[in-house]
Amino acid sequence: MKIKMTRELIHKLPKTDLHVHLDGSVRIPTIIDLAKKHKIKLPTLDEAEVRKLIVCGKHTKNLEDYLRGFDIVNLVLQNKDGLRRAAYELAEDAAQENVRYMEVRYSPILHTDKGLKLTEISQAVIDGLRQAERDFGIQTGVIICGIRNMDPNTSLKLAELAVAFKNKGVIGFDLAGGEYNHPAKDHKEAFDLALKNNLNITIHAGEAYGPESIHQAIHYCGTHRIGHGTRLVEDGDLLNYVNDHRIPLEICIKSNFHTKAVQDIQSHPIDFYIDYGLRVTINTDNRTISDTTVTDEYMLAINELGLDYPTVKNVILNGFKSAFIPYKERVRLINQILDEFEKIEEAELKTKMAFKENL
Repeated sequence: MKIKMTRELIHKLPKTDLHVHLDGSVRIPTIIDLAKKHKIKLPTLDEAEVRKLIVCGKHTKNLEDYLRGFDIVNLVLQNKDGLRRAAYELAEDAAQENVRYMEVRYSPILHTDKGLKLTEISQAVIDGLRQAERDFGIQTGVIICGIRNMDPNTSLKLAELAVAFKNKGVIGFDLAGGEYNHPAKDHKEAFDLALKNNLNITIHAGEAYGPESIHQAIHYCGTHRIGHGTRLVEDGDLLNYVNDHRIPLEICIKSNFHTKAVQDIQSHPIDFYIDYGLRVTINTDNRTISDTTVTDEYMLAINELGLDYPTVKNVILNGFKSAFIPYKERVRLINQILDEFEKIEEAELKTKMAFKENL
């Protein structure tokens, strides 16, 4: 049966979001409310003006331009209340569109301007997510990010933090920030520590810089997943290695356009990656900065790149297969999701049959 790819259907399907930044996903009204509550000076308190300053669009020129809005958002994420609330509301927003499993990433070092300790920051985010799990039935984990354009010793300190909070909410370690001229191999010591402590690794690579960045993420830093990987298509040998070793790609279509990793949505390589057999997942990156949802990202892939229902189902399952959770838990979750897919497909079939009978 051919299933019609409607927004309503995609919204209904159980989904994952493996690549979403906390500070890129704070609600605009929350930014303004936190600023008022904690007497934080913003460039403006007008909602429409704040939106113009931080939300990206066709006008965005590159990754650096894309990142400019984070400076404003992070002004209100320098206290435990702001961090806890941002984490809670992000999980609430995800749960409302039937995201069942989400991995939230951020760099605690960016939230120390007002004297918060790294441990306090980490606990506030975890507390917010755990409350949301209780309230909305979503499952979450935290990925702590080192920053490429900071001193590698800072990344090492953040890796130590991630290791300390392993099994207490933190499930992985990442490297984010400006990719160009800031090679991942400079941060190898941090990843050596994370891997020595059996921590899951994902690294932003192949977005603002070419396949060499992906090569370093895999062979110098031991990554288990690739954040973006948009430019992997430029190196066929490396692409085959990634495919053969089933290294998942965390694709974020809309933000890839905003950062000009691709010039337009139609030229995004995700459809080629899927056709070739790579383990592709679809994610938001930054819900607020890119004005997107997981449903939006899938609809872009459907409308602009022609993904059909079997392909979408496979990509969604890739998300659950690639989750940084224990194997047995992953199998249980996948079986649960497959049951849900079956029920949704049966309902779609009944609706279609009833429609035909009424013609």
